[in-house]
Amino acid sequence: MTYPETQLHHSLPLLLICDNLRDPGNLGTILRSAAGAGCSKVLLTKGCVDAWEPKVLRAGMGAHFQVPIINNLEWESVPNYLPPDTRVYVADNCGLYAQAQMSNKASDHGWVCDRRFLKFHKYEEEVEEDKDLETRASKGWLPELEVQNYDLDWTEAPAAVVVGGETHGVSLESLQLAESTGGKRLLIPVVPGVDSLNSAMAASILLFEGKRQLRVKAEYLSRDRS
Repeated sequence: MTYPETQLHHSLPLLLICDNLRDPGNLGTILRSAAGAGCSKVLLTKGCVDAWEPKVLRAGMGAHFQVPIINNLEWESVPNYLPPDTRVYVADNCGLYAQAQMSNKASDHGWVCDRRFLKFHKYEEEVEEDKDLETRASKGWLPELEVQNYDLDWTEAPAAVVVGGETHGVSLESLQLAESTGGKRLLIPVVPGVDSLNSAMAASILLFEGKRQLRVKAEYLSRDRS
């Protein structure tokens, strides 16, 4: 498929990875935002709704013909579609509490959030249900990612943003990929009592923040040259 010359001209070193996004309306809206922000590419992992499903097409409002979309990827193949030196960042508010509360207790919300990964991991020895989660994480299977506010600089290298579905959140594989590329968890702060943002809303905020950061850098370099 060929894409409009203007879209290619305004394409940014910014990619989106959709992780187990199953709601057609959300995915279509996210694709529309990705096209509007100037994403160079959108990758969909296995488990996402089909990008060409009618409801996704309707919500996308033509985005499918503005930005390259690669469907149905296994996580092992995702790095093959990333530019060299890309850093992967994960939109995951779960990391907020482990970072902000500065506590090692397993009862902290950050560790509680990461309990969702435990059922996918097999232990060599039987683990009691109430065993300290941090001890389990120290075995090395749970990636340790630094948490960073979304409005701090994260576009110094080509960046890929992972957005997960609202039911299960981001996958363990996405955290492992972020860790291997030197990425972080990106936090969008919300007021107390609000659990999280809609996936499409979070993706839009992050993509246009990335666009803003890249624009500021370009303007700074332009002034520096003159």
